[in-house]
Amino acid sequence: MYLQYLDKHSHIIIIGGGLAGLTSAIHLINARIPVTLIEKSVYPIHKVCGEYVSNEVLPYLDSLGIDIASLQAVTISKFMITTQQGNSIQSKLPLGGFGISRYTLDHYLWEKAKNLGVQLLNDQVIDVVFENDKFSLKTSNGLVLTSDYVIGAYGKRSQLDKNLKRAFSFKKSPWLAVKGHYKGDFDSKMVSLHNFKGGYCGLSMVENTTINTCYLVSYDSFKKYKDIITFQKEVMSKNPHLNAFFKNSELIFDKPITISQINFDKKKPIENHVFMTGDAAGLIHPLCGNGMAMAIQSAQIISELLIENYTINQGLSRQEIEKIYIKKWNKAFSKRLYTGRILQKVLLNSSMQQVSYILANAIPAIVPKIIKQTHGEPFLC
Repeated sequence: MYLQYLDKHSHIIIIGGGLAGLTSAIHLINARIPVTLIEKSVYPIHKVCGEYVSNEVLPYLDSLGIDIASLQAVTISKFMITTQQGNSIQSKLPLGGFGISRYTLDHYLWEKAKNLGVQLLNDQVIDVVFENDKFSLKTSNGLVLTSDYVIGAYGKRSQLDKNLKRAFSFKKSPWLAVKGHYKGDFDSKMVSLHNFKGGYCGLSMVENTTINTCYLVSYDSFKKYKDIITFQKEVMSKNPHLNAFFKNSELIFDKPITISQINFDKKKPIENHVFMTGDAAGLIHPLCGNGMAMAIQSAQIISELLIENYTINQGLSRQEIEKIYIKKWNKAFSKRLYTGRILQKVLLNSSMQQVSYILANAIPAIVPKIIKQTHGEPFLC
């Protein structure tokens, strides 16, 4: 974007170009609403992510002209979970889903947003000020931009969270996430979750017959070992399923990528009048496999609300719009996040894992019912 052509005021500015931010931008520009999106990274890039998306979002993506099939996404219909000892339970996924890498999906959405006319900036927002019913944003490259509304879609954690005085941002988090892409023999229709001491690992296939491996581990468990490879060998491979996977698969990346300080504390959907979406609004535990779908659905909620007020000219006050967004966000996600917190406590406790395994074997129908508690229904515009 050439600065001499930069429109320094937009009706809406989106901070962050992940799934929530880019989907919102596409939805808003389709409604002919002036929108600027600011993203610090240059695509395509890999991100730490489970890379499984529930089919509940497909009708919405289709309505926006987002063609998932063109990206060679992998159809996923089965689920398996194993205990630390290797006991396994398999189930059909109630809705099913698809596997797609963030490397491919985010880049596709970025290019689509650009072609539709979204003003895209590769820069980093370092401050947001709300004053006199307007926003002023400063970037690391010295730009000052203004807008009527701001959507926060910048992910799990940012310096902006501290600037906005969000409580969770001042706490240390014990969680580390590690992601790698592998080549090997794997059931393309399966998403699996394998427990090990101090964490759990998800495996699923994405495009190009690539297996995505993403695991969450407590830092206390990890720091006893020299590096990721040693940890995988000494701890994770005690689960026989993970042992077989790592022995028979080849890492494609030069080395796995990591992200630390992952915080699962409750967040507010609105901070200082900024509409938070995706992980910036609430981070579901990865074992639920629904973070990507939630990001996309949160984009729909805020986009529809702002479009309705802009195009129909309802004349709602900012306070009224914020109340509606909080209500809709809580209705869509509060129950899922609560269920995710409970499941994480269960699965990180080896004794409770075994009890859960016995219960699920005795009542097989309980597994898809639990999965449904962390997912929504297909939704349309």
